[in-house]
Amino acid sequence: MKKKKFLILIFTATLFLSQSMTVFAVTESDVQAVGKETAAGNVFIWFLCAIAFLKISQKIDSFLSSLGINVGHTGGNMMAELMVAARGLTTAKNVAGGSSFRGGSFRVGGSSNSMNQSSFLSGGLAGAVGRQFTQSAMQTMTGHASNPISRRAFESSVKKGGDFANGVTGAVAKGNISYTGSMTGTQAAQALTSYLGQTGIPDAPSYSGVEIDGGRIMFKKTSVDYPNGTAFGMYNTEQYMAPEGNYETVTTADNTTWYKQYATDTVERTPYMTGEGKIAYHENIVQKLPDMPKRKDRV
Repeated sequence: MKKKKFLILIFTATLFLSQSMTVFAVTESDVQAVGKETAAGNVFIWFLCAIAFLKISQKIDSFLSSLGINVGHTGGNMMAELMVAARGLTTAKNVAGGSSFRGGSFRVGGSSNSMNQSSFLSGGLAGAVGRQFTQSAMQTMTGHASNPISRRAFESSVKKGGDFANGVTGAVAKGNISYTGSMTGTQAAQALTSYLGQTGIPDAPSYSGVEIDGGRIMFKKTSVDYPNGTAFGMYNTEQYMAPEGNYETVTTADNTTWYKQYATDTVERTPYMTGEGKIAYHENIVQKLPDMPKRKDRV
């Protein structure tokens, strides 16, 4: 039985080698003849075959070891397999024309609460992996998941004001809150600094009470102009109508435009009963944001 199994494994490995050798001889003229997308697909198939071959080799090694024959170990090392995967991604990306992943390049929302993309493999294998990694970072930063690799990548990018962090922040900010959730806390404040293009700027404002979700960004800003801190609200121009009253339009790092309003002094009246049984009011001046503008999908 073992001998029969061994022969099947040898036959499978031989068949793999005989069918995949031509991929090693891909030339520039071959790529031009079949097209970049087709060539990228061929490399992707070869990449999967290479992984399958490593697994077959491991089975052969295990079988030979059971027969008492010393063999070298093929595969089984996580770092080595990651290197193989990275090489495959890079090759497919280069053949496809060097297309690059842009963080948050997909739209989230809609009644189906699903990613709005034409194809899972849009942009090639590198694009699919990039979208999946961005989604993982979004879920981690909104508390829906816990992925230490995604968190470290986001934290590293946000310190530099990088495209990856800004893409994740933008995707959460413009996404459907029931699907993407909210970004809050200290890291949301750091993400907002990066998203507004203020990373590394001397005397940059500090932010607190940040909430990023559903087409809006709410926060309190403390700066030279607002030493005591002032509440602000930002609303995505594609999702919200223009607000009433004074506002300005700002552009974030991902070239998205937002309506921006700040809190103004408002008289707050609190009723109370006097000794004569009459109603009077305590009046205090407080800062209050204008009413939130209407969403375009609800008008």
